[in-house]
Amino acid sequence: MQPLPPEEARRDGAEDAQWSRPECQAWTGTLLLGTGLLYCARVSVPVCAISMSQDFGWNKKEAGVVLSSFFWGYCLTQVVGGHLGDRIGGEKVILLSASAWGFITAATPLLARLSSAHLVLMTFSRILTGLLQGVYFPALTSLLSQKVRESERAFTYSAVGAGSQFGTLVTGAVGSLLLDRYGWPSVFYLSGGLTLLWVCYVHRYLLSEKDLILALGVLVRGLRVSRRTKVPWRQLFRKPSVWAAISAQLSSACALFILLSWLPTFFKETFPSSKGWVFNVVPWLVAIPAGLFSGFLSDHLINQGYRTITVRKFMQVMGLGLSSVFALCLGHTSSFCKSVVFASASIGLQTFNHSGISVNIQDLAPSCAGFLFGVANTAGALAGVVGVCLGGYLIETTGSWTSMFSLVAAVSSLGLCIFLLFGEAQRVDLSPTHEDL
Repeated sequence: MQPLPPEEARRDGAEDAQWSRPECQAWTGTLLLGTGLLYCARVSVPVCAISMSQDFGWNKKEAGVVLSSFFWGYCLTQVVGGHLGDRIGGEKVILLSASAWGFITAATPLLARLSSAHLVLMTFSRILTGLLQGVYFPALTSLLSQKVRESERAFTYSAVGAGSQFGTLVTGAVGSLLLDRYGWPSVFYLSGGLTLLWVCYVHRYLLSEKDLILALGVLVRGLRVSRRTKVPWRQLFRKPSVWAAISAQLSSACALFILLSWLPTFFKETFPSSKGWVFNVVPWLVAIPAGLFSGFLSDHLINQGYRTITVRKFMQVMGLGLSSVFALCLGHTSSFCKSVVFASASIGLQTFNHSGISVNIQDLAPSCAGFLFGVANTAGALAGVVGVCLGGYLIETTGSWTSMFSLVAAVSSLGLCIFLLFGEAQRVDLSPTHEDL
């Protein structure tokens, strides 16, 4: 009996390592909750920004520094998180990072009051939180590309990605109530404490202590891991489809980060008599079923025989194109009800990106999907830093929110055009060329 060629052997090994249906269901629910808790911690500052500004005397530009500082740290660990996820398992990377960001989030109110330098301390806290959360989505992308069947990948990713809307929804609803009754520190205590409880559950029921000890050992010897496992840089970055994926991910991440950071302030200042739980809850309540529907629709269309790239591009037309139209509408209405509808439509349609570009990265290079997603999300985080700060600057200097929403639409449209022109779904050939040998 002849041995299998190396490529076929790797493919068979990957199929054997995939989750069974019960395992996939258990992990999907757990990761959905984990993603929700990640966003609970992430949006705590945007939800509390006005109260914190009043307590500490921040103006719009200073608040913009704190809001954007999360992304300063977030962009630095994307590639590392994806690379480690590809090599040691994304679930281990996720759990270790969650235990750290949960602790930092719970300790943020105490850290902010260590001295009178509130702006510096809060900026430091958010940078640290960004560093710890930066590994999450690249590691998640790596995990799902290795463990989930290709025909079920879009729905699974969309279901897990719905946790971002779920977390924002919980923080918007419960956080608004806590904010009114107990003050802004209670929002941080809740999100950080729940994250630590989730870590305990995953450690007890889904991951063994031996796995975590091995993962910690690998993290300590991270540089040695990088030398042993060569990433095919040249083959990846020679392909227009890879750059198209990076551009689309950059645009979608930047647009979402701007909206996440400034929407609560927009509603609070434009409609001061409105209830916070309405605009902090309704858009994300719409986004959860929209994200699940987009994943179901994507897998269904592919199973019906539509070309994969056609489906991915259609999802991006919805996630980047149509969503930016509704974002523009937000800057041209004075009605609270219409604003909630437009915000809900824009946020809801952005969930279609999970079934478009996020899965397209796994189409192109499943063996190093975490690394590639890390590169794309690093670009998105860097753009987020600039976009959130620029949004605050435009609002402060023009006195109008229209300029900020126009920025969201411009960024989204540029990424969509590039992806429509150059996007592909065919797996990239990563075998070394004669020039590389």
